Amino acid sequence: MKPNWIYPLLIVIASSSYGILSTIVKVAMQHGFTSAEAITSQYLFGFFLAFLLFVTTQRTIPKVSKSGAITLLLAGSFTAVTGIVYGQSLNYLPASLAVVMLFQFTWIGLFMDCFIKKRFPSRIELISLGFLLAGTILAAGILDVDLSQIAWQGWALGLAAAFSFAAFLQVNSRPVEGVTTIGRTFILSIVSLVVISLFLSPEILWNGQLSAGLWKFGLVLGLFGIILPILLFSIAAPKVGGGLVSILSAMELPVAIIVSVIVLKESLTVLQVGGILLVLIGMTLPSYFAAKKHKV
Repeated sequence: MKPNWIYPLLIVIASSSYGILSTIVKVAMQHGFTSAEAITSQYLFGFFLAFLLFVTTQRTIPKVSKSGAITLLLAGSFTAVTGIVYGQSLNYLPASLAVVMLFQFTWIGLFMDCFIKKRFPSRIELISLGFLLAGTILAAGILDVDLSQIAWQGWALGLAAAFSFAAFLQVNSRPVEGVTTIGRTFILSIVSLVVISLFLSPEILWNGQLSAGLWKFGLVLGLFGIILPILLFSIAAPKVGGGLVSILSAMELPVAIIVSVIVLKESLTVLQVGGILLVLIGMTLPSYFAAKKHKV
């Protein structure tokens, strides 16, 4: 039997892997590629990596029930839609504000879980959300941003990205009988690649951008944006539950900020450090009290 902290730790690692993606995309853009090309390459190489993992470890194609197929279809679609909509929101929002809008998935995901399970949020969950929201605003450094000139499309797309990511976390927390974790990752990679190809840049397959160096970024993005998080979420989310998954996934923000400081040499203020600490406190509170209650 695994210790109680293992599954929450896997969620934290999965969300941390998402946190490095924005920096990798920015580096790809510095090398002359568009964000749409970088994101498309992420799902393309995510599919290839998942395919290699599947054919080298699995003997048979999994048989999926109708309800299981719907779960996998929705999970793959939501992860792709999140990438599409979040990328579009950057056309209207400063990067810092886009991050804040995306991180509304914390409270959206919690209330989704409450609605699905017909329960009320616990006191600890609400306290954690307070820390997370306050920490997100400080950590993203938007207090000095002029919000009056932001187009309504930016707000709408930002909230849509948050809703889509929260929905992905909820759907992916559902177990699917008869499908291994690797099989699940492979199926999700197929669905997400199809959806992404319909809306972003499928032309990277034939326009020479891959051979021009895009493949390097696609390989890293596919590993940290598809393989690692989906594998870990698939293992741990059914054990942790949708509400706590949404809270623990807030680790993406501190990691995104720290990696951008290290790689892109972006500045880090005292307020941002304080915000990161608040996010970390908000994340750990539910697990801490759950462990304490379990000991009692």
